Amino acid sequence: MNGYKRYSTLIIKKMNISLYFRQSNLLLLLLIASLFFIYETTSSFSLKVFAQNTNQTTSENNRPVEPPDFQDLSASQKAASTNATCVLTPNSKLQGLPQQTEGPYFVDGMPNRSDIREESSNGLIQEGIKLSLTIHVYGIDNGSCVPIKSAKVDVWHANSTGVYSAVAEMGTSRIDFLRGNQITDDNGTVKFTTNYPGWYPGRAIHIHDKVRALNDLEWTSQIYFDDSLNEKIHRITPYSNHGNPQTPNEQDMIFTGPSTDDLFKSNSGKLLLMNVTKSGEHSYAGSINIVLNSK
Repeated sequence: MNGYKRYSTLIIKKMNISLYFRQSNLLLLLLIASLFFIYETTSSFSLKVFAQNTNQTTSENNRPVEPPDFQDLSASQKAASTNATCVLTPNSKLQGLPQQTEGPYFVDGMPNRSDIREESSNGLIQEGIKLSLTIHVYGIDNGSCVPIKSAKVDVWHANSTGVYSAVAEMGTSRIDFLRGNQITDDNGTVKFTTNYPGWYPGRAIHIHDKVRALNDLEWTSQIYFDDSLNEKIHRITPYSNHGNPQTPNEQDMIFTGPSTDDLFKSNSGKLLLMNVTKSGEHSYAGSINIVLNSK
């Protein structure tokens, strides 16, 4: 009988020890779970703070000076006609905006001028709706946007009927309408007075642009417009004489395709849409920031 009691006591002791270890394991698991929760909460907060810091805008002193054509616009028009201030994220500090094909119609040596609507040979002005175009050119220095001064910016595009100047196949040899270049000022800014571009088969409506900086960097791309605005413009003379645009942005292979610098694999045109606002009864104003990449 005494042996049985001793045996029962031993079993009870073992059960108590087992229960103690189980409770200890449970406490350990609860401690680990608490530490993991604290870590996740702290990490999430840190990431949010970091994201807010990377979205801060540049100082007022570094913002481009508004060209004369923009000074008379209302505050809402200015906001609608200007892209967001140049901001870089850690993952894109060497990307900038996508480059796209130069196309077959670039001609070097065009006039250095702000108003490109005029044909130099006879002084005739191309028909169309006035577009005040402002381009801000930035480089990247230590992960920050820096205005590039003294860069040559060429622009060229089709007229209201989809015709380019200086193209033999179009019968416009030795003509230079809707072509020209400007040199960026200390704020990296150039401005052009042109017409809203027209369309031609197979392409969405666009403006070509090329930037050449003093360090031999050459950057080439295209600028696009919202499809709804394109349709609205082409209900107005002289654009209506040419008919509605045939190719929206989403059906343009260059708009939806990769960038020529291989930094963007698809839909590179979505990053090249210009902000445009109506600035008068028969005129519009648009602006875009060009951030040059390292390739």
